[in-house]
Amino acid sequence: MPNSYAKDRFDHFPHFLERVGAHRAPGKKGRGWVAVWWSLGATVLLVGIGVVGLAVLNNNLNFGLPGTATTADSTAEPSATPSDTPAPVPTPAATVDPDSTVTVLNGTAGEGIARSVGDLLEAEGWTIEELDNASTEDVQTTTVYYADAALEGAARGVAESLPGSEVLLSSDFADSAADLTVVVGADYEPAE
Repeated sequence: MPNSYAKDRFDHFPHFLERVGAHRAPGKKGRGWVAVWWSLGATVLLVGIGVVGLAVLNNNLNFGLPGTATTADSTAEPSATPSDTPAPVPTPAATVDPDSTVTVLNGTAGEGIARSVGDLLEAEGWTIEELDNASTEDVQTTTVYYADAALEGAARGVAESLPGSEVLLSSDFADSAADLTVVVGADYEPAE
């Protein structure tokens, strides 16, 4: 008895007719979904490997539960201070540094404020880089901004020249050409 049969007219019907001839068995239902599930599983696996790989490369991988102490934290010796509050960090002394440049921005609607503050600071030994208007006119408090922690003493020196002004470590004006930026607010009262 032969194992293969010659093709005949029953073998030339389109597959969508779902005809079952003498030589053809019906197709199994659902076989098309196997490839979809395999590709979905492979995608999830590759994304998971990528996330873990990036976390390892960025040193952000942490298997500890939030709120639980690690063994290094639990074996640390208690601090020498009797209370749980940290020791105060010393504040740098206010200095005048003529090598540090200052930009003065007027944050009010008044005219000539940046010029008067610039003249005042220049008379006290500061190098003025630029005088201009701030992007807004409703600044309430005069603030001295510095982007580098090493400039805190110089920022405090500028703030001493402008009574009532605040000192703030911020990267808001880091792209400025000057080391320090003064934004003059409505609280500034020019000397008579």
